[in-house]
Formats: sequence, C-alpha cells, structure tokens
Amino acid sequence: MDKKVFSWCLFDFANSSYSAVIAATIFPVYYANHVVGNLSGEGDLWWGRAIAVSMAIVALTSPFLGGMADYGGIRKRMMFLFTSISIVSVACFALLEKGMVIPGFVMIILANTGMEGGLVSYNAFLPEITEKDHHGRVSAWGFGVGYGGSILSLVLAIILLKNASIEIVWIMVALFFSVFSLPAFLYLPEDRLGKKNILDAAKTGFISTFRHLKSICADKNKRRFLIAYLIYEDGVNTVIVFSSIFAATTLGFEPDELIYMYLIVQATALAGAFIMASRIDIWGPKKVVIKTLCLWIIVTITAYFIQTKFYFVVLASMAGLGLGTLQAATRALYAGFIPKGEEARYFGVFNLVGKSSAILGPLVFGWLSFLLKSQRPAIISVALFFITGLAIISTVKDNKVSQRS
Repeated sequence: MDKKVFSWCLFDFANSSYSAVIAATIFPVYYANHVVGNLSGEGDLWWGRAIAVSMAIVALTSPFLGGMADYGGIRKRMMFLFTSISIVSVACFALLEKGMVIPGFVMIILANTGMEGGLVSYNAFLPEITEKDHHGRVSAWGFGVGYGGSILSLVLAIILLKNASIEIVWIMVALFFSVFSLPAFLYLPEDRLGKKNILDAAKTGFISTFRHLKSICADKNKRRFLIAYLIYEDGVNTVIVFSSIFAATTLGFEPDELIYMYLIVQATALAGAFIMASRIDIWGPKKVVIKTLCLWIIVTITAYFIQTKFYFVVLASMAGLGLGTLQAATRALYAGFIPKGEEARYFGVFNLVGKSSAILGPLVFGWLSFLLKSQRPAIISVALFFITGLAIISTVKDNKVSQRS
C-alpha cells in the first residue's frame, strides 16, 4: 500500500479512539449520568446541546477552513491545529468532577470542534492520494482501519477501568490519538503556500464555498444528494452520540458491558466495511447507500421495542454492519461529483452539510427525552431521518461511470 494511503487510513485509526471512547461509549454516559445527572433527562439535554453547538461551529467555519486549505495552501497545518485542540481538550476531561456541567459543556465543544474540524482537511486529501476509480475502496479502507482503532482503544479502556480511575481513560485516548496521527503529518502531501494571506484565503473560501453551494444546488441531482445526506447523516450522528446513553439509562448497561457491546459493533462494522469495499466500486455507491439505509430503518424501529440487553446487542451488531459502509459509500458518491483541483472547496460544502446534519438530530433526541421523560419516543424521530433520506437519495443519479451489476 502506498505510504500516503496508509498514513491517511492510519489517521482514521487514530481519531477512532475519540469516536469510540469519547463520542460513543464511556464519556457520554459519564457526562450525562455522573457530571450532570440523567434521572429526568437533563443529561440527555446537555449532551445533545454540546454536540449540536460544536457541530454548528464546525458547519459555520467549514467554508473558511476550506478556503484557507485551498487558497492559503495550509491543508495539513489546519488538520494539525484542530487535531491538537481535540487532543488537549480530551486530556483536560481528567479534571472534570460531579456537578461541573458548564466546564464539561465547554470542554466537549472544544474537543468535538477540534475533532470534526480536522476532518475537513482529512476528507479533502482523498481525491489527492488515489485515483477516482479507487475512491470507494480507499474510503472504505479508511473506515475499516478506523474500526480497528476503535477496537484497540476500547480494549485499553477496559484494562484501565479495571485497574485505575476513569480519568486515566481520557489521558489514554489523548495519547492514542497523538501517536497514531503522526504518520499523516509526515507522509500526506505537503502544504503548498498560496498567494493569498490567511485572512484573505478564509474570506475567499467563505465566498467560494457559498458560490459552490449555490452552484451545486442549481444542479438538481447534486441538490438532491446534499438534501438526502443532510437528513440521513443526522440520523447516523444521533445514533452515534446517544446509543450508549440509551443503553445505560433505559436498559441498565454497566460501563464494561457498554464497551463489550461496542467492541462487537466495531467488529461487525470492520467486517462490513472491508466486505463492501470493492462492492462500492462494482455496484456503485448509490446502491450501497440505499441498502444500508434500509438496514438502519429496520434497526431504529426495532430498537423502540427492545427490552433486554441481549437483543439490544444483537440489534447493535446489525447496525454495525452498515455503519462504515454507509459513510464510505456516501463519501465515494460525493467524490464522483468533484472536478479535479476543487477538492477542498467541494469538501468544504460536504462538511458544511454534514456537520449541519449533526445539529438537529441530537437536539431533537435530547429535547424529546427530557420532555417525555423517556428515551424510547426519541428513537422514532431517528427512524424518520433515515426514511426521509432514503426517499430522496433514491432519486439521485449515481455519477459513477464505471460500474456493473
């Protein structure tokens, strides 16, 4: 494997420690149930707010970041800056204590903004490190390797929870993220400083992104894709940030049980990503997106009725099969729309839409849980995001030209 592709995939391995431990399993429950308290849904409400605010910040800044990467020629530097912000913020989680709702809220926003902000530049490297015909498989490799990182970081978390305090887990994630992201900063294509200064580049990027957004939306096919992506990705993000809280609060999962469940989910996601890697290029990303959305609809509706831990683990495993596949196929489908040389700007729009999609879902879930004093009705709202997204993406023309049945 080319070292640029390898280091790009390894960055997904690195940041997956954040996704698995901080965003998806241990920390959401720790913040919602321990730091805030979640007997009446207050923890859900504050966690949903933190995720929504951080995603709103990333969504609003993505156009500027894309411009700075493109016109300022500092893509790798931006990736390093935001990654560093996330790592330092995660390390600071070790200072949190019960009742520190606002400090935790601020730390979560910084950590999540740093993590998601770094992905703006990371995604933009994909068309630069591999040929168009390999976008699907390389994208899937990234997600697949990322699941490996999730599994390793969760195993380390289990060991630490049994032998040390929970605060050490946050330090482990910060170190894991730091060490395994280093190859990306060494081997990904170097920055080529542009003619514009940073402020002018940011301004140009903002104007360019919204000009691109307007231009893309003028194309009926691309407009439908972005709308569909906006909606169904909202469902994905909501599931990721609330699944562990639902398991702990409604079904009574203990911390170690959450980790074991998530390990199973990551293992099925890893298998699904690699099994479907070549299928994305052969079948076309649109067909793969449709199949995985159907799976997610079944999973979320069924979750409403689940009463036992065993069946929830089985259901979560089914969801894992389609998690990386959906994200990889979506990224590959969008990459097919991008003209050569306009990667960062197009991915600025992609991130603007994608991060905007992570605003409404968490707010709706947290609000419904708090208002109705139950997390089950909130699950149905997630299913509606997938159903609506499926209906729209079905009308999108796949731009992949070299596919066969």
